[in-house]
Amino acid sequence: MTFNQSNKKDLGLYIHIPFCVKKCDYCDFLSAPASQNEIEAYFEALFREIHSYRNRMDEYMVRSIFFGGGTPSSVDADYIYKTMEQIKQVFTIDENNLEASIEVNPGTLNRDKLTRYLDSGMNRISFGLQSVNNEELKLLGRIHTFEQFLENYKLAREVGFCNINIDLMSALPGQTLDSWEYTLNTVMELRPEHISAYSLIIEENTIFYDRYRPDSMYYDELPDEEMDRLIYHKTKERLQEGGYHRYEISNYARTGYECRHNSSYWVGKDYLGIGLGSSSFINGIRWSNLREIDQYISLFSKQIDQRNASWEKSFHGDAAMDWINDPMALRQDIQRLTEKERMEEFMYLGLRMSSGVSKVDFQKRFALAMDEVYGKVLEDLKEKKLINICGDYIRLTEYGTDISNRVFAEFLFDTE
Repeated sequence: MTFNQSNKKDLGLYIHIPFCVKKCDYCDFLSAPASQNEIEAYFEALFREIHSYRNRMDEYMVRSIFFGGGTPSSVDADYIYKTMEQIKQVFTIDENNLEASIEVNPGTLNRDKLTRYLDSGMNRISFGLQSVNNEELKLLGRIHTFEQFLENYKLAREVGFCNINIDLMSALPGQTLDSWEYTLNTVMELRPEHISAYSLIIEENTIFYDRYRPDSMYYDELPDEEMDRLIYHKTKERLQEGGYHRYEISNYARTGYECRHNSSYWVGKDYLGIGLGSSSFINGIRWSNLREIDQYISLFSKQIDQRNASWEKSFHGDAAMDWINDPMALRQDIQRLTEKERMEEFMYLGLRMSSGVSKVDFQKRFALAMDEVYGKVLEDLKEKKLINICGDYIRLTEYGTDISNRVFAEFLFDTE
């Protein structure tokens, strides 16, 4: 089949940059400081992985690109620029309507770096601020102050970024409703296009996990469930008053600035992850890339050595698509989703969105009526005032949002 522009499927592209200046105390992401030699070797491997997809993704049109990490802004901007160049050589890009985002941390930016991002095609920038309170930033192990963030935010506006997200984090140890509201008010005064407001989740293998475990002397500093609920409602109330609408449980935007890349995850579109530990979902198959950086670099270097050619030369010609003789060596945790698993994800991911899930879309995707599959569940949830059924759409109520994980669990099939 020949794929023209009109019949190509949407694709989101995620690029993982696993480097940072310092790992934050709460962070469990795949990231760490690295030497310049390791960074250089990683990007050479990353470019080769990109080119391994040449001629394999012809049925897709890339609608969004997201550079995450780690801290992509911790490396030289030329690496980001060159990565975008390689992407454009291999994939079909929706040049007229592309959303291209990069995560940045204050303290790692300057005017030249921001300008280079724009030149590369980036048109959306996401600041990992977390708090306007310097004491809270210090507690989190962040490397920046609020004043440094303000300088970087001003620079981003000056060089021409018109779509900016600011990440905030609530439920911090010792945080009060008043201190959280002050953070919200201060950030809203800057008028970013998008605000993400996440509640702190303490994960294993982090400094926070050891510090705030239930039997520690610091555990009581964490906000309780009631405070977390109050913070969530205050967030929605204040941001709505400031002109932001909640389009997903933790995400708020001014009209027209919803993050299209993240939205594609929640509505079940295909996405391809490139780089260390990145996840993909293509044609009902999910996998993750291997997570050991030495193995990742070695995998691609080995193939290059076998070909006795430099990667620069090998970027051209038909041989470029054959970098990995065994592509499965890169991929781990490969899972072909069953029809039931795809139904489950349709429901619990879609219900994260304020727009909810559509009965018509469910029937188109699965050739079954939603009521035929989930009728009893929907009836029970509606009776408990956890969902609203408005014509074709099912949406969480405010109460349902408060206990959303419990609601989502109702859509899982019994696996016994």
